[in-house]
Amino acid sequence: MIPATETPVCEAAGVRVVRAGRALLDDVSIALHAGELLAVLGPNGAGKSTLLGALTGDLSPDAGDVRFAGRPLKDWGLGELSRRRGVLLQDTATSFPFTVREVVEMGRAPWRRTARAAEDEEAVDAAIAAADIAHLSGRRVPSLSGGERARTAFARVVAGRTGALFLDEPTAALDLGHQEDLLRLARDRARAGDAVLIILHDLNLAAAYADRVILLQNGRIVAAGGPDEAFTAETLSAVYRTPVEVIPHPVTGRGIVLPLRG
Repeated sequence: MIPATETPVCEAAGVRVVRAGRALLDDVSIALHAGELLAVLGPNGAGKSTLLGALTGDLSPDAGDVRFAGRPLKDWGLGELSRRRGVLLQDTATSFPFTVREVVEMGRAPWRRTARAAEDEEAVDAAIAAADIAHLSGRRVPSLSGGERARTAFARVVAGRTGALFLDEPTAALDLGHQEDLLRLARDRARAGDAVLIILHDLNLAAAYADRVILLQNGRIVAAGGPDEAFTAETLSAVYRTPVEVIPHPVTGRGIVLPLRG
């Protein structure tokens, strides 16, 4: 992982977001570095998607500062920023009858009329293969299942080869195998030097794949650090309001979160 002294790819300091008189984020500070997979978790309404919106510029904080590559986010032009980071939102619906390949090709749009446009075909092919959707290339997106659409949207972001990925619950519609595939691919991108921030609900996926985790509750950070450090039974039971236990995986040693039943 990149040392904490190096300039973060993306950084938020004291960010506060208020809507309808309610603080959706309250004094949140995080730093995302190149070469790491950072997972953001928390119960429904904790502020996860709001945080992503603040980090990507989709919404403006009421207080605090967001920087990308050391510069204030507001100082970046949209075209310039789109070549530096890719964003996958929860809503990946496409009503127009584009084919799967055409949607993935959209991820290369920021590189048009640049020297890197020569990479387009290879980048699209690699992203389609990585997302396991080659057999769907000619299908129209409206005909796909929810999971197939999610994998197509993920391939579009990967095809951009931006160096930073911001992913909002990309595993929500995926089956078990494709969840694992996506997290492996995200981890591989981080190992290759990308900065990857991923919002998840699945604590065990985060424990297995993330370098660091941030746990949100009511718009505030309540735990941060490596999964083994942040995911304690006491903390998780309090945040999710249900008793859990955390046991080590028999092979990897990583924590497994289990609800206490009965």
